[in-house]
Amino acid sequence: MAYWLFKTEPDAFSINDLKNAPKQTSMWDGVRNYQARNFMRDGIKAGDLVMIYHSSCKHGGVAGIGEITREAYADPTQFDLSSDYYDAKATAENPRWFVVDVTYKAHLNKLVSLQAIKANDAITDIALKKGGRLSVMPVTEHDWQQIIAMSES
Repeated sequence: MAYWLFKTEPDAFSINDLKNAPKQTSMWDGVRNYQARNFMRDGIKAGDLVMIYHSSCKHGGVAGIGEITREAYADPTQFDLSSDYYDAKATAENPRWFVVDVTYKAHLNKLVSLQAIKANDAITDIALKKGGRLSVMPVTEHDWQQIIAMSES
């Protein structure tokens, strides 16, 4: 099992939206960065755990946990002319963008802010501390445990 962090803007899709989705599961779409896409396509596996991180909002931070329940498949929005995520260069034979399905696991006891993560010297490898801007990023088991502990204190 691996650990990941997925950023989302909560006014577009939040941990509550995931919890309230049918079967508490949603396709994680809209990723349009090649490195983040590669993580989704090549690295993320069913059973991996995901921190849902609310970004670009007043109270941002790690808000909850999800689990990958379906591995990478072609993002259908890339083929939809009416979608903001339409990509004219993508074809069914050669999709450019991928999604995974995420199932809600839990809300954290308290939101763990970026400021708190940056201030915790025990968290050493997470890209967030280094100014990482990717919407999908790996998290080490050590850093995962540190963030979970912060949400419980």
